[in-house]
Amino acid sequence: MTAPWRRSRVSSAGSAMAAVLLLPLLAGCGADAAGDETAGGAGTAPSQDVVSAVKKNEAAAELLPADVRERGTLRLASSIGSPPSAYYPSAANKRPAGQDIDIADAVGKVLGIELTRQEASFEAILPALGSGKFDVGTGNFGVTDERRETIDFVTYINDGQGFSVRADDKSLGKVTRLDQLCGKTVGVGAGTTFETTLNSNKAVCTDAGEKPYRVNVYSDNGALLTSLQQNRVDVVMSTINGLRYQAAQPAAGVRFLNEYHRLDVGFAFKKGSPLLKAFQAAVNELIKDGTYDRILDKWGTKDSAVEESRISPPERK
Repeated sequence: MTAPWRRSRVSSAGSAMAAVLLLPLLAGCGADAAGDETAGGAGTAPSQDVVSAVKKNEAAAELLPADVRERGTLRLASSIGSPPSAYYPSAANKRPAGQDIDIADAVGKVLGIELTRQEASFEAILPALGSGKFDVGTGNFGVTDERRETIDFVTYINDGQGFSVRADDKSLGKVTRLDQLCGKTVGVGAGTTFETTLNSNKAVCTDAGEKPYRVNVYSDNGALLTSLQQNRVDVVMSTINGLRYQAAQPAAGVRFLNEYHRLDVGFAFKKGSPLLKAFQAAVNELIKDGTYDRILDKWGTKDSAVEESRISPPERK
């Protein structure tokens, strides 16, 4: 019922072109920039320091296991993809920036510990948490009922699923049903909720007597954008914030269609982790003291704000 998918690769020239387009171009301080790329100078990023003034909260820190407080570090697996979540503004220094980076760094300061960041691919992080390789993961992980069976989450924003097309493609309007994609090729990231949603619902096309949509899976955001620009995929299904950010860049040549399904997003942990309550308390402290709002203002994602952090809530319907 589900057609096989393939992981796509592009030439070095195509990747280089995509890398240029994926450099964030933020004009101003992110007030109106929301999605996966914006406009300004190549290699620039919002410069506000919204983390260094954050103070340790003793009550939150006391919720950490004693051995973690003594050690003072946790291993953080971070998926570095594209703005506004996490990306490299400059290929020269490989210093990540983004909403996920600022929130994780701020949580570490509230808890009085260092989150030792290691880059990992999106699809590898959740299995690595279960094996004990990492203590916590970030990567704009949407909270789904399926994931909650094996992973715990501490939420900090809501984002979710959306669609975009090439700017000159007028064949699609708002996508409210997956059968509107019949006959088209849809690009998604590997290991994502987008891949799961599309592959588990392909029967909507055959049931309607239509040609099934094809799902092309990519490990790299630059390759996905290049494939859209070069007509190898017709539609991209990705994060709402990321697609909006990308569509705000004229150079990207894409048009955001619509939100499809909102999801809570959170820090990811192995099931039953003793770190959950401490991280929840830290996020709630950042919301209370205003740091949270300043981070979302910086990255233009205020529409994704949550009123409080929750531990593994049911999937949004």
